[in-house]
Amino acid sequence: MDALSDSYYRFPSREGNRFELLVDGEQFFPAMRQAIDRAKHYVLLELYLFESGRVATDFIDTLLAASSRGVSVYLLLDDFGAYKLATRDRLRLREGGIQLSFYNPLHYGALRRNLFRDHRKLLAVDGRTAFTGGAGITDSFDTRNNPDGWHEVMLRIDGPCVADWQHLFEQTWNSWASPPLALPSVRTSSYPGVHTGRVVLNAPSRMELKRTLVNHIRSADRRIWLATAYFIPSWKIKRLLRRAVHHGVDVRLLLPGPITDHPAVRHAGRRFYSGLLRNGVRIYEYQPRFLHAKVLLCDDWVSIGSSNIDRWNLRWNLEANQELAAPGLAAEVAKLFEKDFVDSLEIQYNSWFRRPWYRRLQEWFWGQIDQWMERHSQHRKDESNHHDY
Repeated sequence: MDALSDSYYRFPSREGNRFELLVDGEQFFPAMRQAIDRAKHYVLLELYLFESGRVATDFIDTLLAASSRGVSVYLLLDDFGAYKLATRDRLRLREGGIQLSFYNPLHYGALRRNLFRDHRKLLAVDGRTAFTGGAGITDSFDTRNNPDGWHEVMLRIDGPCVADWQHLFEQTWNSWASPPLALPSVRTSSYPGVHTGRVVLNAPSRMELKRTLVNHIRSADRRIWLATAYFIPSWKIKRLLRRAVHHGVDVRLLLPGPITDHPAVRHAGRRFYSGLLRNGVRIYEYQPRFLHAKVLLCDDWVSIGSSNIDRWNLRWNLEANQELAAPGLAAEVAKLFEKDFVDSLEIQYNSWFRRPWYRRLQEWFWGQIDQWMERHSQHRKDESNHHDY
């Protein structure tokens, strides 16, 4: 899967997996709840966003029903990402026997420490099935009841990679929660001759996600198609994308249009458009609703998970993606990209330079803020006392 040795990664590349692409909440929410309904031993759920509402109520009901059957349920939420989870819902979970814990509780006056967040999205059931992607348990992703719901992608995983996701959850839980995780041993099924996959993670001392992205951009022969909700790339990634175009690779970025939850981040990222467009990188801004998906496609290599292509994710957050080598699923991902390109506005090089002056001012201003934050976070490791692994 990767030209780099397995020694560079926490988890090895594993064969015998099955992967299923799930697009938008109308597909992935029912599949996730169904997996919980079928749980016999344990459910592990690790999330950044968990907000009270219709979707949260449905999931809480499903988790409580599992707990009432004797299933062990562990719920690890980021303390900042779950600040809109109402007290009544927290009480329901705890009173229903759910083991509920919060990653890096916010501390007054501890600005630098508060920046470290758990941005991973993981559901693992009985050591057999897992889900990952970019979704949270909020009504924002409820495309069944809200046609303007956020555009998102999740991946269902069956096979040996599930054990790695479970191991990752266990490490994080045992660093931040008590009592320690105690799970029964469940044998993981494999599916001979199917898909090869690897779980790739990011923590402040392990930058696997950036390494594997850089490596696949360098080795791509045909296409590099990247979808991300927030685009503030490193200079190395920008340089490699430009170089790939010069080597004849089809390089396209699928980014949010005017509908976004963080307009400032969009403006800061748009300041990079000029150099990329000038060198032949094609940029599409998705128009119908907020594009929140995080999908990487380099030739037939696919990576789907929690990580955006921005320095914030790669610097401060716990992140994790499932990467895989599966031509059939890569073709599904390519079709999804092609559909989304049609629903996007392609930014043209000549027209980009005719944008209004106030747009340029917004890009400059938020770019200055981004650079200021970058300068003031260089010494994060020396000053932080967070748990790492």
